[in-house]
Amino acid sequence: MFKDLETLSFNNDQANEKAIALWESESLGGMTEDNNRTPVPVVWLLILTVCTAFAVTFPLWGQRPTAGLYADYIKDMDLPEVMALDDAAAMKKIVEMNENSPNEALLERHPVTMDDLRILKPQVEALQNQGVNLGEYTVVGNKVVIANFEGNWKPDGTRLRKQPWWDKGYFIDIFFILFFFTGVVLAVKGLPAYKWQPTHSHDH
Repeated sequence: MFKDLETLSFNNDQANEKAIALWESESLGGMTEDNNRTPVPVVWLLILTVCTAFAVTFPLWGQRPTAGLYADYIKDMDLPEVMALDDAAAMKKIVEMNENSPNEALLERHPVTMDDLRILKPQVEALQNQGVNLGEYTVVGNKVVIANFEGNWKPDGTRLRKQPWWDKGYFIDIFFILFFFTGVVLAVKGLPAYKWQPTHSHDH
């Protein structure tokens, strides 16, 4: 594509000549730097690091707590054994009652207090009275709002508002990764080809 992508600069380019002159005259505090290629193992290590980061954080990206996530918590608030306790003990009791539930991992990532539940309770109950799908509503701060997703069409003519498994944040992150590496490649390849080596022979 760019002749093995050795360089994107040209020997007769004024900016390139200026860069060469600066490179050869700069001592870098007595430690001179040559114009060498990035070692291939380092490149593969960087690729492995990015891929590993994607794989490890993939289950966490963009996960937002839904109203349905706290439905059982809110239901348990009215139990006599919970109401008899102070807030800290009551919250601990509710958490214990919901251990081993399908949402246990999500609940651990999005903990709430009794005050939070008191604020969410009337909003969640109002949605339950409407017979809507609580999984299509997101908890944002102290408010329950319709989820910011538009999936497949449902039989009633509305959009499915549940978060897709691949999550939009995944694509946003890929965009910024590509943007960053493209910028780095353009900056590095704008330097003279690695076949040219500075002499650092000038007096300082």
